[in-house]
Amino acid sequence: MALSSERQSTVAWKSGAAGEAVVSRVLDAVAAEHLAVLHDRRILGSRANIDHIVITRVGVWAVDAKRYRDKRPRLQVEGGLFRARTERLIVGGDRMKLVDGALRQVALVQEVVGPVPVRGAFCFVDADWPLFGGSFTTRGIDVCWPKKLAKQLAAVDGPVDVVGVAAAVARRFSSA
Repeated sequence: MALSSERQSTVAWKSGAAGEAVVSRVLDAVAAEHLAVLHDRRILGSRANIDHIVITRVGVWAVDAKRYRDKRPRLQVEGGLFRARTERLIVGGDRMKLVDGALRQVALVQEVVGPVPVRGAFCFVDADWPLFGGSFTTRGIDVCWPKKLAKQLAAVDGPVDVVGVAAAVARRFSSA
């Protein structure tokens, strides 16, 4: 058993904060007049936060940064023909609770922006991504690495008032 002066929760928080910083830098690099990024937003009545909220001309993204060093995110699909199809996010173990949390974040943001489409995404930092492919979607939540998400966000155009939606989101979700 390894001895450490830090509690496991502190070590996990530091690792997560490092992952959030990486995603922040990548998203800030693509921020522009047509793409706004809000970092570390507080969820009212909760100790939880939304790591990043990105507003584009096509819609809004609730982005959760995760740092799982050297673990490969993968989608495990079971069932289909004779029983119900189920999907599981696997990153060194079952991580469907993360997906449930991301879906709650998407719903909270959707309440604020009304008819504007909202998507969720996990950005896994330091994960063991394959050279080709690798990204996927489970239950409507995109799973990818930061540069892949930034490329998706920067390549879209649509009718959303980025400044107006960003202001509404910032009023509802204050900086943590």
